[in-house]
Amino acid sequence: MSKFNLNLHEVIFSLSDALDLVGVDQIYHGKRVAYIAAACGKALLWENKRLDNLFLAAILHDCGVSNTAIHTRLTNFEGKNIANHCDKGADLLQKRPQLANLADYILYHHTPWSELLGLDLSEVVKFGANCIYMADRIDILALKGLDSDSNILASMDQIRRKIKAKAGRWFHHDLVDIFLKISASEAFWLSMEQAQNSGYASSWIQHGSTQEIDFQDLKEIVLIFSHIVDAKSTFTAQHSVGVATLARYLGELFNLSEHSCDKLELTGLLHDLGMLRVPDAILDKPDKLTRTEYLIIKRHSFDSYDILKNITGFEEVANWVAYHHERIDGSGYPYHNDKQNLAIEARIIAVSDVFQALTQSRPYRDEFSPQSIMSELNKQAHADKLDKEVILMVENNFSGCLHAAQLSK
Repeated sequence: MSKFNLNLHEVIFSLSDALDLVGVDQIYHGKRVAYIAAACGKALLWENKRLDNLFLAAILHDCGVSNTAIHTRLTNFEGKNIANHCDKGADLLQKRPQLANLADYILYHHTPWSELLGLDLSEVVKFGANCIYMADRIDILALKGLDSDSNILASMDQIRRKIKAKAGRWFHHDLVDIFLKISASEAFWLSMEQAQNSGYASSWIQHGSTQEIDFQDLKEIVLIFSHIVDAKSTFTAQHSVGVATLARYLGELFNLSEHSCDKLELTGLLHDLGMLRVPDAILDKPDKLTRTEYLIIKRHSFDSYDILKNITGFEEVANWVAYHHERIDGSGYPYHNDKQNLAIEARIIAVSDVFQALTQSRPYRDEFSPQSIMSELNKQAHADKLDKEVILMVENNFSGCLHAAQLSK
């Protein structure tokens, strides 16, 4: 098992950008919620470890949201019929040993204080979950205000009144009081516009210094985000896992190093992060896409790269993710690279992506038969779209490839 020199805080901070893509027009919601929650925690003099956990839980608070329909309901201040995403998010974290201690923050981040009082939870978790709830609603109100006015300061007084009105019922009085105190300054609101670059965000990332991380531990973190992507549509369920498993299998057949195979697997899990930005109606559309709809989908590989590019030590993974729709003849996207500019790993990912997709039904077609899969792959190889060497390896090991691509079924 290989190791990666990474800062896990930096990894999670960058990957959390994918969660914000679900809202399409509400980029950095998670980071703004984390900024608000941390500002309240700091003003209450919470110790550093508690603040770090609060910040991390706030960044991940919407990890149970995959589609835009659920996200739209969440933007209603009263928040009706939204508890299910709390359960899903908590379950995702509970399965990851490194983050299991944050599961209750996520599970109860839409639970009013009046209900939290009767639950068997520590005071730290109760206050943390409630602080995230309040921060989330503050940001929702701020975004609603910006819909009608480009200046966030125009809404600050109204937001403060609405939050104050919920004291004691939705939010603990101490949390409301400290929010009213720190939000009296214009600087608090203006800083929200750059929450992703806030001072606390920088210090939080620095708290997680670069260290050696086992591949399996890193994979557990990455699986959170691949699960979110695959849950976006019933037609793409387990696609990322299938691509990852197949890519690793092919890498091993090509006798690539264990570290390269580990990176191939991570690339497969992360390659479609940008799909979270694509509206559900386009992904699930049973008819041919319009040109505009197709162009929306075409940006997803670049959006995936944009999320990963700032993770130090993930440079190759970011590039292979970016290139998974590039083609041997240079006709792919978004860079139009040809074979000489595509590493074998990038070519393996491209083939794995097509192969796995052919094993699944789509709104506009049924899944391909094994014979049809191989026929389609050879067709694309002869047209200089997919790498002939990789396709030959698939053909010579077809049953193993099919098993890998469908392992999660």
